[in-house]
Amino acid sequence: MTSTDAGPWSLPPRNGGIHDRGMDDTHRFTDEPDQDLPGTPADPAVDHQRGDRGVEPMRLTPLLPRRQSPWLLVDVDGSPAAHGALVWALREAARREATVVAVWVVDDEGDDALPGVSRPGRRAGAVALERLEAQVLRAIAETGVSGRVRTAVLERPVFEALTSATRGADLVVVSGRGKTLLRPAVPRQPARRLARGA
Repeated sequence: MTSTDAGPWSLPPRNGGIHDRGMDDTHRFTDEPDQDLPGTPADPAVDHQRGDRGVEPMRLTPLLPRRQSPWLLVDVDGSPAAHGALVWALREAARREATVVAVWVVDDEGDDALPGVSRPGRRAGAVALERLEAQVLRAIAETGVSGRVRTAVLERPVFEALTSATRGADLVVVSGRGKTLLRPAVPRQPARRLARGA
């Protein structure tokens, strides 16, 4: 029996395992691109003519934390009550990973907290800052919490604008980046629990 009449169940010829490169080129479709063949590198010029564009990396905006760390503003005036408030703020800052801003408020006229230093004097801010830092160091030594406090000397109008928000007034912070309205948080009403069987 020859190979022509062997039928569909005949064995392949001896050279059946040899790959004929010419047959692939002959039976390949005419509209099949060369770069789609395995082992054939893509040509950038061909991609440009076909209008193909490369994949550009996607730029993702950095995710911001849902809630930033809180700030604790403490009015320090040298009184025992102010010292207790500063001690509590330092401990609360350590618990909540917050930042304490200890401020000494300087009045416009007749500041009795700094005797002997008038308002127009240049040393008024320096003396107030020295006394403020002394109070802060005392509170740090008592609580052992360090690295979470900042000090500042504020004028009375600035301090009144900040504390007015705690008394129900609206505080609008205006800058070159826009406007932000600050309002006191409204406490949530406790959820009512229905009695069993109601």
